[in-house]
Amino acid sequence: MTATHESAAQSARADVSPQPAPGATPPRAPLFARAAAELVGTAALVAVVVGSGIQATELTQDVGVQLLANSLATVFGLGVLITLLGPVSGAHFNPAVTLAEWWTARRGGAGVTLREAAVYVPAQIVGAIAGAVLADAMFGEPLVKWSTHDRSAGHLLLGEVVATAGLILLIFGLARTDRLRFAPVAVASYIGAAYWFTSSTSFANPAVTIGRAFTDTFAGIAPGSLAGFIGMQIVGAVVGLALVALIFAPARTAAEQPAV
Repeated sequence: MTATHESAAQSARADVSPQPAPGATPPRAPLFARAAAELVGTAALVAVVVGSGIQATELTQDVGVQLLANSLATVFGLGVLITLLGPVSGAHFNPAVTLAEWWTARRGGAGVTLREAAVYVPAQIVGAIAGAVLADAMFGEPLVKWSTHDRSAGHLLLGEVVATAGLILLIFGLARTDRLRFAPVAVASYIGAAYWFTSSTSFANPAVTIGRAFTDTFAGIAPGSLAGFIGMQIVGAVVGLALVALIFAPARTAAEQPAV
């Protein structure tokens, strides 16, 4: 081989950057970028929920059709947002998910640190409020008008426990079984179904719950109902994590099996 050929070969090798192995975890984005993704994603999610609710009530007086339109828009919007922002921040958009991930991480699992959770949660809450204000602005509603939609009945609170527990079980079950690639479809589908099978229409998200208090429209929730809903969502997250530990317990090796 001539010197020219050797030089060309070396140059070609230098131009080829190392490629990550298939399935390898990509480098984490800077914290400010992840926080921005959580803020923007949560804002967009609430804008979809509130905006589609306003649109539905302007188009029809049938409450069933209104809920159908609201749930379908949420399914499609949430699926798109998880697909787009999941590679950046994990697409939590939900303090219950963030805190559950922090809890599993502190016990040896993968997830956000306490510092990261302390950045994620405020970003999600600010984003949720901004999303509600944006939706109101797009439809000519008062930018901030406290909701008068009371949701304090006991059966609604039970619905929030069920909705949140199911969401946590789904997300962390997918993680335990290495199927998080299905999260955009699975999580969006679950929320769409939970709109209909839970009495509360599945808020299942403390940040979104707070944001929806800022709009007196179809998707709103009265400020007086916030404490109950958020409290039950936290209870639901604990129940969901307990179910994950029960159902997806690590398999024992042969050496760990009890002797007969």
